[in-house]
Amino acid sequence: MTKHLLSRRAILRGVGVSMALPWLESLATFGDQPAAGNRASEAPVRLAVLFAGNGFHGREWWARGEGRQMQLGQVLQPLNDFRERMLFISGLYNAEAQRGNIHSSQTGNLLSGAPLAAGGDIRSGTSFDQLAAQRYGAATKVPSLVLACEPGNPSVHKNYSMIYSSHISWSSPTTPTPLEIYPALAFDQLFRDEAQRGDRSVLDAVMVDARDVRRNISNSDQRKLDEYLDSVREVEQRIDRAGRRGELQGWRPTLERPNIQRPADGIPQNIAEHMRLMCDILVLAFQTDTTRVCTLKLNNDHSSLRFPHLRVDYMIHHLLSHSDTNDWLRVNQFFVEQVAYIARRLDAIREGDRTLLDNTMLLFLSSMMTGQHDASQLPAVLVGGGGGRIRGGRALNYRKNGNRQMCRLYLSMLDKMNVRPGRFGDATEPLGEI
Repeated sequence: MTKHLLSRRAILRGVGVSMALPWLESLATFGDQPAAGNRASEAPVRLAVLFAGNGFHGREWWARGEGRQMQLGQVLQPLNDFRERMLFISGLYNAEAQRGNIHSSQTGNLLSGAPLAAGGDIRSGTSFDQLAAQRYGAATKVPSLVLACEPGNPSVHKNYSMIYSSHISWSSPTTPTPLEIYPALAFDQLFRDEAQRGDRSVLDAVMVDARDVRRNISNSDQRKLDEYLDSVREVEQRIDRAGRRGELQGWRPTLERPNIQRPADGIPQNIAEHMRLMCDILVLAFQTDTTRVCTLKLNNDHSSLRFPHLRVDYMIHHLLSHSDTNDWLRVNQFFVEQVAYIARRLDAIREGDRTLLDNTMLLFLSSMMTGQHDASQLPAVLVGGGGGRIRGGRALNYRKNGNRQMCRLYLSMLDKMNVRPGRFGDATEPLGEI
């Protein structure tokens, strides 16, 4: 009989499910090893990146002190309740973003640190969120959720494609990850196709592959395979019964199906409603373990959003960013309120001894410090515990550090998810303090 060389991961595979076979004499197999440090009984670490374009108020983006005594500038006041759970990080930057000194050239490589192609061409670098998605995407229905509240811009501005200023997530150097700006369609990504997958038997999911394998193995191996599948079914049923009695140990998503209704079709006319819906979808995606990686672009760099609900409707976001007015401060605080809302919702969800916020890294940043295109240091706040591996309540200043690459922060965050590429962008080592 012809020998088949197959990966265990590929032998029995269904939607979101892969199951290793026992040793069978008819097949030569080799298996994947679990990642070091991954314990199945612990909730997974989630990664969320929120972006606000055009920087912040020049005098009110700051934090001083530690823990509960930490003082925050007015921009960050909405995060006051999370001072002990956050890191205020200053002084990091992307060297490549200094070359163009314009919105697109400072945003297109924000999450990669890669050099950008000019002249209207599109070439950046794979962003660090997509590295995490490559590692964990097979374990979830959606490898990464890429949300936005303002559509992409395909034009060219001062020799750089505006695609750069309207995409922060890149699946490859030439492929910005497609944005979803419609809340209803974002909801559908999570639940419309096989919304009840959590209730589906593992064996049911892989049975088509099992039948294919069975046709190509010996009679004795068929009996062995049937015994194996029967034993898996028995264990699966016992686990299900134990879970229904509340006896199951280990981690499960706190929700198996959505606890909110599908949003209405189209884009809400109210930007506050639009952002809040996207925040809710992000939380729901993590809570159901439909994805573990999400980016939410609240607006574009060089944004055209207006804010009538704040009584700031006389000027678009981009122009407003060029002066440190009280209206600009209110808009800044509105964006930070979205971060605080997500953090509060995540913190209300228990996952064993921790909360979902304890198991999440929620990074909020912009591609420039102020609207004056200052990218010599980038504003960044990290909220959440990273699976208990991040100590919050600190303000970290790297302005006098010779190795202040922004990509060092990304290496640190990837490390919390057991993703260790060794080098990323222009960085070769993570930040030791994180």
